[in-house]
Amino acid sequence: MTDAKVLICGASIGGPALAYWLVRHGFDVTVVERAPGPRPGGQAVDVRGPALDVAERMGVLAEIRAASTGMRGMSMVDADGAEIFRSEEHTLSGGDLASPDVEVLRDDLAAILMRAAGGEVEYLFDDSPAAVEQDEQGVDVVFAGGARRRFDLVVGADGLHSTTRRLVFGPESDFITHLGTYLGVWSAPNFLGLDHWQVFHQTPDGWGGGVLTARDNTELRVYLGFESATPLEYDHRDVAGQKRILAERLRNAGWVIPRLLEHMWDAPDFHFDSMAQIHMDSWSHGRVALLGDAGYCGSPLSGQGTSMAMVGAYVLAGELKAAGGDHRAAFAAYESELRGYVTANQELALTNKRRVEAQQAAEAGDTEAAAALAEGLADFTDVIGSFKPKDY
Repeated sequence: MTDAKVLICGASIGGPALAYWLVRHGFDVTVVERAPGPRPGGQAVDVRGPALDVAERMGVLAEIRAASTGMRGMSMVDADGAEIFRSEEHTLSGGDLASPDVEVLRDDLAAILMRAAGGEVEYLFDDSPAAVEQDEQGVDVVFAGGARRRFDLVVGADGLHSTTRRLVFGPESDFITHLGTYLGVWSAPNFLGLDHWQVFHQTPDGWGGGVLTARDNTELRVYLGFESATPLEYDHRDVAGQKRILAERLRNAGWVIPRLLEHMWDAPDFHFDSMAQIHMDSWSHGRVALLGDAGYCGSPLSGQGTSMAMVGAYVLAGELKAAGGDHRAAFAAYESELRGYVTANQELALTNKRRVEAQQAAEAGDTEAAAALAEGLADFTDVIGSFKPKDY
């Protein structure tokens, strides 16, 4: 399948990474993104384990390291802001500071990957697929903007609430598992005067949030969340409504959370979503495949979403190259190669949730519950290193 036309839906992490590899393997690549341009904001994300290998093969590892958040450590504070714990060895967002892993802002990483993909990639911003119909020879895509185009293959890399998955595989409710937490992320001025540092506060209900410095200490990246055993009903496109939800849930929170919420209202890069996972029996249907969160979201609790997307992009493109463009063989090999790694990382999110619950039980004096929750938990580093990318 020489010069096969591939449509990638989504331009965050997995999409540009896949575009990079597909262009180098001889494919004609178009990326469509619902946002009017590269999306600003987002969490600090981690490039770990095999994703470091993938980044090195792409020639962008040095640039990613240069864009690192550069955290020196973290503090935990009480409702009055008094420090109750600090570490210069670990951070809540990035883990072990001595590890080779790189913590970088999501938007910075996305920009690096888009630049690396190069000028041969066609980008369609402010648009998205509205209908997808496929036959034995190709895929017809009708875009929300009205255009109709035909591609050889389509890859959905459009996140937890993937439009591609909904159009081709079925409703989101068939695949999503909520983990009981909602998280809002946005940028604010560094009014705390922090220097490459992060501070977190836990509310009585077990969540809360914190801040970490960004952009050479000129900004804070804010993380605030809450627990909800029942999934919330809200419009995923209604940003103002999402801000109201978060403000209501945290209206009585201590520390500087009220001030962080004040900055939320005008934040142009606000993002809010549930911590959830996507579980699917198959990541492909005919000529359409899914990548990253769209097909196998692990949730922020895993700390591995970015790495899974980058590794998945490398493997998917590599298998298409190895199969000579035979999508049936390539998609089957892609899933066979990655399924174990994905499953282990999704389980890691549940493991991390149990660790937090065990810590809370211990702090409450329930040592038996803490011991039971902590028993048999998988080792984080073992999971990270469980996959070795092969050469294509």
